[in-house]
Formats: sequence, C-alpha cells, structure tokens
Amino acid sequence: MTANDYLDCFEPELVVIPCGSRKLGRRARAADMYVGSYHRACRKAADALQPDRLLILSARHGLLDLDDVIEPYDTPHGAADAVTAQVLLKQATMRDIMLLDPVVALGGARHVSLVRTIWAHARTPLAGTRGMGEQMARLAALRNGRDQQLM
Repeated sequence: MTANDYLDCFEPELVVIPCGSRKLGRRARAADMYVGSYHRACRKAADALQPDRLLILSARHGLLDLDDVIEPYDTPHGAADAVTAQVLLKQATMRDIMLLDPVVALGGARHVSLVRTIWAHARTPLAGTRGMGEQMARLAALRNGRDQQLM
C-alpha cells in the first residue's frame, strides 16, 4: 500500500493518538484520563480506523495502552521533562511493536514528529492542515468513514 491509499481499504496495525492538556483530576485509566475535545476527536477517528492496536502518546509517560493507569500531570510535549525519542524507542522495543506497519499518527506536528522517530513510515492524515479547525474536520471525516486520503 502507498501512503495515499484511501481509508476504505486501509487497515492499520497501530494508531497513535496524542494525550491532551485537559485531564481528569484523579488517577485513571489512560483511556479515561484525557477529556479534551481534540483528544476525544482523535480517539473517535482512531476507533473508526479499527486498528489492531491503539496507543496514546503521553508527553509525560510516552506510549500508553488504554488500560494503563496514570496520575494527572501537567507536562506539554516539548517541555524539559517531556518524553524523548530515546524513551519512545526503548518503550516500542520493549513492547515489540517496532515493525508494525501500517502505522497511523493522528495529532499535531510535535506528536507526529515523535511518532516518526520510531515509525518513519507512519501515515499522517492531519498533515497539511492549516489549524485546529481543519484538523477537527479531517478527524470528523475519518470518524464518519468518508473517502479521506491518508498522507
């Protein structure tokens, strides 16, 4: 498959979505921790893609399974104490997920950049958008199963 195959014939092995700055104020599963509209839109789009595996890229913890239980935190991507590409590489190696393909990265530029340090071939359907409005529209199109090209 090429990077521009249509969604209706695309079956990702892995989708990686971003965490979010809006969180619950208590310990919770990663699937429940992030309550912001952008994270939720990414999650719904990822679910619609029906991947074999879905991970959240946490700015503090790195790669999280939905059932991982974490405490709330306040670390944005790019901060001094944020997760690094080296940590992600170690986590992906330990989880034995380095060779998954195809991989889809939903999220903004910092998120995609980190994902691509592990999976350089990751598809990035939000690439080329000119802001949050366009990203939310593409996420809605993915969620609704419209013909949407993956970049």
